[in-house]
Amino acid sequence: MYDRSVREQTLALVAQGRSLHSVSKQTGISRFAIRSWQTRIEPLSRTSECPRCERVPRPPEAARAYAYLLGLYLGDGCISKQPHRRGFALRIACADAWPGLIVACREAMKAVRPMNSVCVIQRQGCVMVTSYSHHWPCLFPQHGPGKKHERPIALEAWQQRLVDEHPWEFLRGLIHSDGCRITNWTTRTVGGARKRYEYPRYFFTNMSVDILRLYTDTLDRVGVEWKPARQSRGAENISVARKASVALMDQHIGPKY
Repeated sequence: MYDRSVREQTLALVAQGRSLHSVSKQTGISRFAIRSWQTRIEPLSRTSECPRCERVPRPPEAARAYAYLLGLYLGDGCISKQPHRRGFALRIACADAWPGLIVACREAMKAVRPMNSVCVIQRQGCVMVTSYSHHWPCLFPQHGPGKKHERPIALEAWQQRLVDEHPWEFLRGLIHSDGCRITNWTTRTVGGARKRYEYPRYFFTNMSVDILRLYTDTLDRVGVEWKPARQSRGAENISVARKASVALMDQHIGPKY
């Protein structure tokens, strides 16, 4: 542990325009440590490393990444206590077919908890993007026993503020987990002949009434028109099919990749 005077002297060398490599070589301090001091000069304690555990709780600094990760967690995520190790595991299931989603999930998880490592555990047809921390339940208070659709799900006031600030990131996380963009088709009679007509459409499917409400309330907030679609396997589908609303979704979300 370096005291504050050492940290300040090291940052002063960097402020002279020198590279992290040269300062690290001179001081014997790793470039990773110097880079972290540029973001936060005060060391993280075991309590202050979690913004929700501080004397005055605050939201995560990576607000955009958190809003996206919150959407992923509500869709395909879970938090579980680890019986053979300390802390909790946050796991987000991501299909192998969407490598871009896997990368985005890892980046968001790391941005929200930069002091914790993120690993990818392969399962049949999907991976579990996983990170271990004591503080995942602090950051996702929706954690609880049983399945999410079998218990009430509500955002705390600080979470709702982040969603209000970054509604598209929240929607993107929900679509990337339990949603999709597809091409529908129908037929029309034009000049006496039946012709095939294709149009894009977004679906979001979830079994939790509360999560569906969070999704549709946020759609309303950003001006996207939606309607319930046919139910399937006890889950409800929310459809976005109007041309202007699909274009708005394409601008901010787009298909999975």
